[in-house]
Amino acid sequence: MPLSTLCLRCGLCCDGTLFTHVPLRPSEVGPLKALGLPVREREDGTPILPQRCAALEGRRCTAYAERPEGCRRYHCNLFAALSEGEVSLQEALAVVDGAHALLAASAGMERGPEVESYLDRHFRGRHQR
Repeated sequence: MPLSTLCLRCGLCCDGTLFTHVPLRPSEVGPLKALGLPVREREDGTPILPQRCAALEGRRCTAYAERPEGCRRYHCNLFAALSEGEVSLQEALAVVDGAHALLAASAGMERGPEVESYLDRHFRGRHQR
């Protein structure tokens, strides 16, 4: 399926690039801990899964089938464009590769506005920084 192919080749929502954490339901804490994933709590006691997610290997989520509801619900702009047929899978994967290239070029430095703009436009959408 092209949508899961996109997600499993991207990883930007899991590696800390787009988010610092994923909010969890209390019922998700035990199963995630059983997978060996570190679960933390915010100051208000809400359980969260910190990002960079420990289930991420390279760009691929190793717990994709067991991922929490917050991960399942999140659809980036690129996912939406692919699901609506606005872009092909090849075009979407090229955007992902472009994002990873921009991030690699800025590794160790503060990301510039062009990188943040690219991420906002293609991935964050309404979930902007």
